[in-house]
Amino acid sequence: MNTEELLDYDDIGDALREGRALRPARGYRFLLAQGDLNFHSRQVSDPVPLGRQLLEASTLDPRDGYSLFAILPSGDFEDVRLNEPFDLREHGAERFVAFLTDRDFKFTLKDDELRWGKPIISGAVLYGLAKPGEGEAVFLEVPGGEDRLIEHGELIDLAEPGIERFITAPVTFEIIVNSRPRTVNARTVTFEQIVQLAFPGQHEPNVVFSMTYRHAASTPHAGELGAGGSVDVKKKGTVFNVTRTVQS
Repeated sequence: MNTEELLDYDDIGDALREGRALRPARGYRFLLAQGDLNFHSRQVSDPVPLGRQLLEASTLDPRDGYSLFAILPSGDFEDVRLNEPFDLREHGAERFVAFLTDRDFKFTLKDDELRWGKPIISGAVLYGLAKPGEGEAVFLEVPGGEDRLIEHGELIDLAEPGIERFITAPVTFEIIVNSRPRTVNARTVTFEQIVQLAFPGQHEPNVVFSMTYRHAASTPHAGELGAGGSVDVKKKGTVFNVTRTVQS
């Protein structure tokens, strides 16, 4: 057994996914990347570290002039000041990126050329800039191929060769309902919408529906869905099974 196995750590990402607060521990794991999307697991001893402590935990020297950003669960970037405490529990941040650059990164969005001060941009930021209309989404143009749907929570590396071109366009999602392919025009679908796809029309008050799903885009990716509930679906392949029961 190695030394790390003997220590008491809590993983920030696990706490976020489980919807719980960080538990008291001797160390707290987080993910940090240096100017790219290559994240590495690190740990600090305090759930409210200084920004410089996050850098030092990744063997980076704060005196070198790094800019540090937290990637919030929404996908937004938040500046982490090196000499101020950053409460990991309050912000819910699992991922951090340290930048050491004075470059501007160009990309186009809806035919407008924009400049971004960091080599990484999140889908959430792109959606905020693009303001797509109802039933539209942001896509990355792929010359000679199928344009790639940008998810709110993903990160895009602008340092790749060439200028990334983003557009907005109507989006459709291909789902499977009771083994039959169906198409919806919104990323988020409700329990009631899926019931209508499975069993169209009016239903008697004594008819009850139960539903399970898997391969969803939202978390959890699989489970049960009840009346009034909703899930985010993937571009292709989210599966729903709906059961109809008549109560006596």
